[in-house]
Amino acid sequence: MIDTQADVRSMPQTALGKPRIGLICDFVEENWPSMDLVASMVLEHLVREHAGTLEVTRICPPLQPRFGRLPGIGRVPAFHNADRLLNRFVDYRRYLKLRLEEFDLFHLVDHSYSQLIHDLPGGRAVVTCHDLDTFRCVLEPDRQPRPRWFRAMTDRILSGFRQAAHVIAVSAATRDDILRLGLHPPERVTVISNGVHPSCSPLADPVADAEFRRLLPIDSSEGGWLLNVGSSMPRKRLDLLLRVLAAVRKEAGKKVANVRLLRVGEKLTAEQRQLARQLGVESAVVELGSLSRQALAAAYRWARLLVHTAEAEGFGLPLIEAMACGCQVIASDLPVLREVGGAAATYRAVGDIEGWRDAIVEALAVADALEERHFDREKAFANAARFSWSENAARTARVYEQVLSGNPNGRG
Repeated sequence: MIDTQADVRSMPQTALGKPRIGLICDFVEENWPSMDLVASMVLEHLVREHAGTLEVTRICPPLQPRFGRLPGIGRVPAFHNADRLLNRFVDYRRYLKLRLEEFDLFHLVDHSYSQLIHDLPGGRAVVTCHDLDTFRCVLEPDRQPRPRWFRAMTDRILSGFRQAAHVIAVSAATRDDILRLGLHPPERVTVISNGVHPSCSPLADPVADAEFRRLLPIDSSEGGWLLNVGSSMPRKRLDLLLRVLAAVRKEAGKKVANVRLLRVGEKLTAEQRQLARQLGVESAVVELGSLSRQALAAAYRWARLLVHTAEAEGFGLPLIEAMACGCQVIASDLPVLREVGGAAATYRAVGDIEGWRDAIVEALAVADALEERHFDREKAFANAARFSWSENAARTARVYEQVLSGNPNGRG
């Protein structure tokens, strides 16, 4: 493994001076908040804290709409996705080829862009891997059947990923998946955790708190509010979340009045919304879409509980963000979420609706009875403090050094 404690002042110098790092980011127009966050935090801390040893430049061309320009169909999801694929597999490649001589090393902050590694000079690409979902239809086709064209596209991404000089895994669980499937040898995979955004704090922010309250369409002072943050993709198990909400509202009764759910992030799908109607909880779900980082921190401070029902994760960023804001967390009992949440979170098996219900009802009822948060806030703060973007940048700079030294596996 790479020795992340070594002094990055030994960074190899190129003929032009400091090593030039091209940070390859997602198209902004794709609107992936988590990937945009990682890119912005890595860039900010590398530029601010490692300017003496590195020259880091963000690479992110604008997405070129083709179908999006056509009247009547530009907003149809299928055509939007077609534009995304053309830009990822054609336009981004062309853009990069024109800039290859500008950089000594390239860092892809999103593994799902790994098809670009085919166009980069050999041994000069580092990629951050957040999970293996992108590759699931090729690695485990029985679990995720896809059309032949989709598998071929994914295979192209995966083959690029396997050519990376070094992989940064955001969790030990993600690293273990990479090793288990033989995608990279252990000496070329380094675990570097994500960090907590500086806006996440238990301290009141009057401007952000007011912004958040203005966004809520109903009175937020009544009832026990649950919070869920993230996308609506199947592995997030929002179907389970809705069933748990229905069970909580039925069980809580007089213990906790009017339990409701606030969703921040991608809106519910039509299928998920239909399930909410069938369960009789549609009116108890409030969706705000994506929020600014400051307003999201206000939501964490305001909510009684963060409820994270995913059945698979690569990291679990909402857990540590919620903890940093003083919000109690109940999460799926997954190795990666235990790795991130530690002893500061409560865990329940994914399919155990009764277990989720009882844990939530108890937490809400005790908090109401005590008129204060009953969980160990100091334990939550201490756990969240383990995750720092400054530490992430320092360890990332060390990976760059090893790869630029021609020693991507870190062995001297």
